[in-house]
Amino acid sequence: MKYPDFFNKVRTIKLKDNLSNFLGTFEDGIIEYNYTEIVKAAGHSCPTVAGAYLMCTKALDKLYTNNLPVRGQIKLEFKNEITEGVTGVISNVISHITGATKETGFKGIGGKFVRHSLLEYNSDIKGLVKFTRIDNNEFVEVNYNPIVPPKPEMQMLMQKSFSGQATENEKKQFGELWQERVKELLIDNFDNPEVVIFI
Repeated sequence: MKYPDFFNKVRTIKLKDNLSNFLGTFEDGIIEYNYTEIVKAAGHSCPTVAGAYLMCTKALDKLYTNNLPVRGQIKLEFKNEITEGVTGVISNVISHITGATKETGFKGIGGKFVRHSLLEYNSDIKGLVKFTRIDNNEFVEVNYNPIVPPKPEMQMLMQKSFSGQATENEKKQFGELWQERVKELLIDNFDNPEVVIFI
């Protein structure tokens, strides 16, 4: 499986999952997600998937400071409805990482490790996404601003690809330019406060 080299340079997200620990799935319940795994789950890499990954990374850093975030102990609220814009894509990524789900999620074992009903849409919040620790009710709200614009030639290359007129080299060039934009967001602007904005 080949993919852009920068995927391996994106900072990973490490969490503790108490259910995983209880069931002997991962030693001490420690789970580490990398960007490649998230891309595989999403089926593609784009500024939206990258933004969801960045928002999750930054929000968990702020909520847990020097401690490991606890998977399954984080409530997610989204300002928009799931069908609006790219809300569904963003929520799928963040849900995958945090374990938060709607009513269809894990019901728990003996009243413990419950994962369902930790995900809400169309919430009355200021930011795009609100992350809340259910152990102490501390929360952060974040917005995402993909400040890196598409390269000018991408529009032409996309149109040629859709119309069936693009050469193989042009198709490859489009993909490379697309991923270059993702790289600039995830790597070059990882710590740029104008990308993930705390409300």
